[in-house]
Amino acid sequence: MDILFAIVGFFQSGGMFMYPIILVLAVGIAIIIERYAYLSIVSVRNRRVWKRVLPLVEEGKYDSAWEVVVRSNAAMSKILGYGLQRARSEASGEQVQMAMEEGMLEFVPRLEKRTHYLATFANIATLLGLLGTIMGLIDAFSAVSGAEPADKANLLSASISVAMNTTAFGLMVAIPLLLAHAFMQTKTMQVVDSLEMATVRLANLITVGMETGSASK
Repeated sequence: MDILFAIVGFFQSGGMFMYPIILVLAVGIAIIIERYAYLSIVSVRNRRVWKRVLPLVEEGKYDSAWEVVVRSNAAMSKILGYGLQRARSEASGEQVQMAMEEGMLEFVPRLEKRTHYLATFANIATLLGLLGTIMGLIDAFSAVSGAEPADKANLLSASISVAMNTTAFGLMVAIPLLLAHAFMQTKTMQVVDSLEMATVRLANLITVGMETGSASK
């Protein structure tokens, strides 16, 4: 209970700028949860599709692989679908690769969506904390100017201590948001790298399959 009272007292003494910082924190947490859940689901679905498509492509069963990706809503299914559609029309490996790169341009922005807001919110929280401290110091010096000389030192030190609460709280919000931003960027790049790996692998397999088929003829 003592800790709870200390937290409540810390928040109340920070002034009105504590509320927008709390709002920034709430929005940031919502983005973190949404992005983490989305990227995790995308990763699982992509791995599931790749495990089913890879053996079929290695065997040259492009029609069967096409049927697999058509029935899935995974990002990898859509991207590989562009390449398999070209492969079914006996396009070259380079054309297959270009088709999948077009698909990457469509889906990568969806993976990166809203993640950059976390860094922006971290900066906003820090600036709000500094602004709250500055406004608190202005009020403190205004109050001290009319106080008795003997009380000025104690009053000023107490006022400054309270005014610094907003800066401290702003930093306490900003640091986790920056860490979350770095984590989400890393997780996003892992998904993007897996998609790029799959497109390159698929294009190579199709190219080898075409060359093998031509040689056998």
